[in-house]
Amino acid sequence: MNKLYSNEMVFRGHPDKVCDQISDSILDAYLSQDKNTRAGIEVVGGKGIIFITGEVSSAGVIDLKTTVNNCLSEIGYEPSKYAIIDNLGIQSTDISQGVIIGGAGDQGMMFGYACNDTKEYLPKAQIILQRFSKIYDELRKTDTNFLPDGKCQITGLYDEKFNLLEINTFTISYQNKETNRCKTDSILKNIANGICEEYGVEIKNFLINPTGKFLIGGFDGDAGLTGRKIVVDNYHSFANVGGGAFSGKDGTKVDRSAAYKARQIAINYVKTKNLKWCEVQLSYAIGIKHPLAIYIDSDIGNLVVPQSLYEECTPKEMIVSLGLQTPIFLESARFGHFGNNNFSWERI
Repeated sequence: MNKLYSNEMVFRGHPDKVCDQISDSILDAYLSQDKNTRAGIEVVGGKGIIFITGEVSSAGVIDLKTTVNNCLSEIGYEPSKYAIIDNLGIQSTDISQGVIIGGAGDQGMMFGYACNDTKEYLPKAQIILQRFSKIYDELRKTDTNFLPDGKCQITGLYDEKFNLLEINTFTISYQNKETNRCKTDSILKNIANGICEEYGVEIKNFLINPTGKFLIGGFDGDAGLTGRKIVVDNYHSFANVGGGAFSGKDGTKVDRSAAYKARQIAINYVKTKNLKWCEVQLSYAIGIKHPLAIYIDSDIGNLVVPQSLYEECTPKEMIVSLGLQTPIFLESARFGHFGNNNFSWERI
């Protein structure tokens, strides 16, 4: 029986995603000076204030205000509108004593997922929304009628094997100057239709700015918080999601490094074993270097986990093999952590 299923993506000007990008821009700035930086950087933004808290232990010294302002400007917001409050501390010595010896910087479970729907090994609807968000960002740079904030959503019709048959509703909420909505709405419809045609999917209905107006956006319209778009950052609900967010965290934080490694493992299994889909779970205890467990599921059932995989999934090994001591993270916070071949965890 066919069924409806939805997934969403936020634009990089969405308040939560702005906070993710600020967190990762700060992390990148520290890593560019000290590859051994340990960080868990959290950002809250709203109503003219950007509050930066969390922990950084680093030999690097950065200009925090300039780093934040550059990030805001690049996203499309005016930095002079915001007061920046620095509440960063250093990593707890209780945590660092376990990290220094190679243990995990946090505990919990992380998931990786891959499927054979697209060349990016992600669901078709997820890739469509990622592409739409990227094109929107380029559009707002050249056409001032389009403003940074927004999100998009697909409600797709799927068959019993979860193949996307058509898009029942393509929902777009985008901040704009509200001066020529017929034209700007039409531009976005044409972009969406063009992308979907490439994937052989027809859009039956559009919902665009369903309240009727979207002029007030960004931190004026809503508060933002690092890590609040955890499902968007992962697999849009097509797969399980771990307990921790990514942005602002260095590679010792397995919330990030293990999620990236699990994604790489899942891609490898889909490729080498000719699977339709694969999902990998890794779990850790804080201060312990090896995973507590590795679980691999797929469309052909549970798969045997080789013992060598436990050695590949220690924090130290993941940091080295995935190149997580270099300033690469801001890019991951913009349009998704998966599906971008610039990232090492997308390649095997």
